[in-house]
Amino acid sequence: MRVIGIETSCDETGIAIYDDKAGLLSHTLYSQVKLHADYGGVVPELASRDHVRKIVPLIRQALADSGTRIEDIDGVAYTKGPGLIGALLVGACVGRSLAYAWGVPAVGVHHMEGHLLAPMLEDDAPEFPFIALLVSGGHSMLVDVQGIGQYEVLGESIDDAAGEAFDKTAKLMGLDYPGGPRLAKLAAQGEGGKYKFPRPMTDRPGLDFSFSGLKTFAANTIAQEPDDEQTRANIARAFEEAVVDTLAIKCRRALKQTGHKRLVIAGGVSANVRLREGLAELMQSIGGKVYYPRGEFCTDNGAMIAYAGLQRLKAGQIEELAVKGQPRWPLDSLEAV
Repeated sequence: MRVIGIETSCDETGIAIYDDKAGLLSHTLYSQVKLHADYGGVVPELASRDHVRKIVPLIRQALADSGTRIEDIDGVAYTKGPGLIGALLVGACVGRSLAYAWGVPAVGVHHMEGHLLAPMLEDDAPEFPFIALLVSGGHSMLVDVQGIGQYEVLGESIDDAAGEAFDKTAKLMGLDYPGGPRLAKLAAQGEGGKYKFPRPMTDRPGLDFSFSGLKTFAANTIAQEPDDEQTRANIARAFEEAVVDTLAIKCRRALKQTGHKRLVIAGGVSANVRLREGLAELMQSIGGKVYYPRGEFCTDNGAMIAYAGLQRLKAGQIEELAVKGQPRWPLDSLEAV
């Protein structure tokens, strides 16, 4: 079975072709970072318009790069939610229309399920069950994964997600958009031990996350300290270490609670080097293993949507003809495959 995947949930247009026998055949991606940089964040209307401009050329490119003819396509998968409703509707309209025109089934994919399954695109893919730490711009959650669609959310962000905290703290430091990767780069130049930031919600039981207070702590520290490059780097490092330690502490609790020895990290923040190192140390200490997708599949991409969609199409799940986006969509409401 060969599926085309379409991702348009936010500010990246991703298209991919995935075959259940040959694997990933092609993937193309266009990022809107430059478009939104002047505004310091994503402008939903501009994002939607840019998806309209880019989506068809990228589909043609993905088909050409993989040597796929239209008659070779057996299904269309597109991101149905969660995300920006205007951006979602661009992908849903195009995806559902192509499926109708080509005479193949279509399926709407949950964006976070795409991230959760992204490590399955790698040669060293995890087996079920495992704990998944999903950390993207708008989401931080821990999920007990028994199989595709068999998800129990153990904990999630009650205010700012980790990615949001990174971006907002970067903005406080005067770093350009996108702030998270720039803050991580600055933190690499910082000295450890210069500042001690709190590890929020680790002094109480539970697996939920809260990073808004950590952002406020960073804001107060920035306001009180000298405004020079090394000081800013030291603050960035202390902030990053606090986020990584908090995530690691919660992961350890989730692993102990479930008894699992496999941990998946996915989503944009999973590309953070310090986070990967910290979780690798954690898993080594308990005799387990951590899995994550390659860097290009940590951020939003069509490959993860094509893979997730293929699994659901093979299970007989088909989207109705009506075009729908679902900006809010609980992960644990999905049907098991």
